Amino acid sequence: MKWNHALKDYENYLKIERGLSKNSVTNYCLDIQKLISFLEQNNMAVSPIQISTENLQEFIYETAKTINPRSQARLISGLKSFFNYLIFEDYRKDNPTELIESPKVGRKLPDTLAEDEIDALIAAIDLSTPEGERNRTMLETLYSCGLRVSELVALKISDLFFEEGFIKVSGKGDKQRFVPIANTTIKYIAIYINEVRPHINIQKGFEDFVFLNRRGKSLTRAMVFTVIKNATVKAGIKKNVSPHTFRHSFATHLLQNGADLRAIQQMLGHESITTTEVYMHLNRNDLARVIDKHHPRKDF
Repeated sequence: MKWNHALKDYENYLKIERGLSKNSVTNYCLDIQKLISFLEQNNMAVSPIQISTENLQEFIYETAKTINPRSQARLISGLKSFFNYLIFEDYRKDNPTELIESPKVGRKLPDTLAEDEIDALIAAIDLSTPEGERNRTMLETLYSCGLRVSELVALKISDLFFEEGFIKVSGKGDKQRFVPIANTTIKYIAIYINEVRPHINIQKGFEDFVFLNRRGKSLTRAMVFTVIKNATVKAGIKKNVSPHTFRHSFATHLLQNGADLRAIQQMLGHESITTTEVYMHLNRNDLARVIDKHHPRKDF
């Protein structure tokens, strides 16, 4: 079995049988491509069936010189997944990564913005241009609905159910969910769609996308990152802010204001409640207020 053949089969398995998103499939396959490049550069003529734990340890040792422990742990996880696939397909009887330990990494708490920082960042958007109206609407939608950036750029006009107060979101693995949308955000989207989009020469195939670039095509993820970076600098915020920061802030603010963790899980589109539990990082004052308000012995 040749590496390129194994990689192509693995890619199809991730897409079709596991139903992973395009970005997840790309990342998993990139791990194997790195391994293939390493083997070629070091003249190591071993197939996916023949490769040993020692070969993989050497690859991981060399790669670890240029990546942090968290990235190293993710790489090892990707390799484990690939060799588990080979076992599943009866190409191998053992997983050569089984005895390779991942580096210990602490659980990273997501970066968040305070509510006044969200307001300042959105207020920093220049509204004197059509793109400014679009950018403000994008950030309001990211924060109001807790969307991933991939979900934002893929949002369609046909996904908007304003009368019911929901939008339909296509998440990871094309799993769909309905997310409540605030009246303020509905207002901004309506203004953008009715007053800005009609002046754009929309390209064929992009008529249903909500957010468009100047050329009439859907936005890229990179463009959303750039908009946020520029607004962050203009607002004087020193934190490292990305589109995902809005999603983290959405979940954290809901939790701090008393929302149920299960409800937040559904709105974020997490398969497991364990993923959502990372937002349980309320500070001591928040926890003290909870005890003060709800515990039956609070006055003792």
